[in-house]
Amino acid sequence: MLSSGSSRLLFFFVGLVLTFVFIRISVRLIRAKVRWWPGNIVAGDTHVHHVVFGTVLLLVSSVGGLVIPDDLGGLRNAFAAMLGVGAALVLDEFALILHLRDVYWTNAGRLSVDAVFLAIGLTGLFLLGARPLGYDDFLDLDPESTPLDAWLLRMAAIAVNLGFAIVALLKGKIWTGLLGVLLPVVPAIGAVRLARPGSPWARWRYTEGSRKLARAYRREARLRQPIIKAKIAVQEFISGRHDLPD
Repeated sequence: MLSSGSSRLLFFFVGLVLTFVFIRISVRLIRAKVRWWPGNIVAGDTHVHHVVFGTVLLLVSSVGGLVIPDDLGGLRNAFAAMLGVGAALVLDEFALILHLRDVYWTNAGRLSVDAVFLAIGLTGLFLLGARPLGYDDFLDLDPESTPLDAWLLRMAAIAVNLGFAIVALLKGKIWTGLLGVLLPVVPAIGAVRLARPGSPWARWRYTEGSRKLARAYRREARLRQPIIKAKIAVQEFISGRHDLPD
């Protein structure tokens, strides 16, 4: 039997995944100009993007989740699913929000798919029982009987792991940094390895023409590019090509 929190998370996850799949099918049918499928929503000369509807759903579901009593579990689950729907609609146009222009079918638009995949992956890990490092430790601590040095030691371990995760993110290793918040040791590996070219860390620390920057480019071409190509192939199988002219 799922707890109330796990149940809401499950409904959020289902809403997120199903909406992403639906909206990607919809935009691909619209792009293919399929006659029987409704086209874009247009108000006058304005194309109303689905991020607008997602923002409204996020606001309504968030406020609803705050005001609905805990004993109305079914209604809270419904609003959790609505939150997942809104999150999918917003994240699917995350690149548009970032660039403040319609880059949906360009290479820059792949960032939206990355954002959705990341949300699905992290939510799935939470459903499987993963928790931020130290979360369970703090729940198990008894404030009255736990010595101060035990508190400080656990806080220091969490702080060090979080520091490694931040460095990994600055080095352009997004998945490593975010997963490192949940899994110890993982962010340390990302933090000590070379930064990706173009990452904030590389811009700050690797001077143009330096040996480190040259090694970073070689490693990117030799190791990471094949992985990126495989990832893009999977993404485009689901979401469609992002570099084709309309």
